[in-house]
Amino acid sequence: MSFRKFGLGLAVATLLAGTALPALAQDSVYVPLFTYRTGPFAGSGTPIADGMHDYLRMLNERDGGIGGVKLVLEECETGYDTKKGVECYESVKGKNPVIVNPWSTGITLPLIPRASVDKIPILSMAYGLSASARGDIFPWVFNPPATYWDGMSMIVKYIGEKEGGLEKLKGKKIGFLHLDAAFGKEPIPLLQEMAKDIGFEVALYPVAAQDMQNQSSQWLSVRRDRPDYMIMWGWGSMNGAAVKEAVRSGYPMDKFYSIWWPGEDDARAGGAGAKGFKMLNWHAVGANFPAIQDIQKHVVDKGLSKAPKDKVGELLYNRGIYNSLLIAEGIATAQKITGKKVVTGEDVRRGMENIKLDPARLKALGLEGFTDQLVLSCSDHNGHRAAFMQEWDGTKWVKISNPIEPMTDRVRGQLEAAAKDYAEKNAGWPKRTEACDKAS
Repeated sequence: MSFRKFGLGLAVATLLAGTALPALAQDSVYVPLFTYRTGPFAGSGTPIADGMHDYLRMLNERDGGIGGVKLVLEECETGYDTKKGVECYESVKGKNPVIVNPWSTGITLPLIPRASVDKIPILSMAYGLSASARGDIFPWVFNPPATYWDGMSMIVKYIGEKEGGLEKLKGKKIGFLHLDAAFGKEPIPLLQEMAKDIGFEVALYPVAAQDMQNQSSQWLSVRRDRPDYMIMWGWGSMNGAAVKEAVRSGYPMDKFYSIWWPGEDDARAGGAGAKGFKMLNWHAVGANFPAIQDIQKHVVDKGLSKAPKDKVGELLYNRGIYNSLLIAEGIATAQKITGKKVVTGEDVRRGMENIKLDPARLKALGLEGFTDQLVLSCSDHNGHRAAFMQEWDGTKWVKISNPIEPMTDRVRGQLEAAAKDYAEKNAGWPKRTEACDKAS
């Protein structure tokens, strides 16, 4: 089956079902969820979809929605395919969605120019186009809490600290195993620029979508090249296969790092030998939070969730919760700013720009200690928050570092240049016309 046909049947069925939905109630807010529960990316997509759905469903069941307004939730299966993702977008935009989350860098990119025209904010949480962090240039796109460029700088910074300083990386070789798609290629310019400035070598190991579960050739090259460190930018079945191949090839797992996407099942794929595998993260793992316990009580225990009970609280499930936390806060803040209960996409864009998830707010939401503070603004749609390193101990993820701040001095200049370059190369790119609101 070709990459572009993953989930085709289910996607079409979902789209057809969507056209048959009754008109949305005037006292509700429509939130479509782009998901993928089929194909080789389903291992990552399914738990995230469950977490996204269950948090918002919990708000409906426990609170009657947000601000007394029910949320109308509808999934559209994309199969992680760009064409199907755009079709999902076209199928929902007439229903007045207040926000869209593509859950794919490849889907996000063609939606960016549509957002300002359709006045629908795009949430690409910690993925997508890193440059869209610039809210003055991309007023309809949000990618908190950190960009891929932030993430790459954090990993290199952490490795440098382990070596005794960034300058100690001079003469080292860093391998970059990545999905050969927009997502996997996104951080390469920054990695190559850091390599040039610091003096280390980069070896690229692209993995085609059709080869995700058969990476023998890439790992043969790794054994030949003997990189001092490996960094992975994988997704779906690629992650588990990479961990398994790393163990099989004898690559030292304490030198194997990943961006924030592998889940527990990916690490388990390597068996006992996967111990020591590391990845970035910015939120807690586990279900010991009042809000997640409410999800179990009001959604999971009532049979309103598709998630197996033992998966609630795992990393990718909680990642979905974080995503829907941002959606819910965007809606709640929009209600507060506008005084309206039934808000629009334009309202929620303003709400997203005034998000302030401080410790007091997280505690009020039943998520105290779940994640660190996040503040967004008119000019900053990302936050550029620190992440921490966690390690697989053979059975679970264990936090092993303090917060690692991104190397903003290295990232900011390139990010700003990329944002301006994007606007200049897209003739007629609309300039921001809305005044920036102060937080209410």
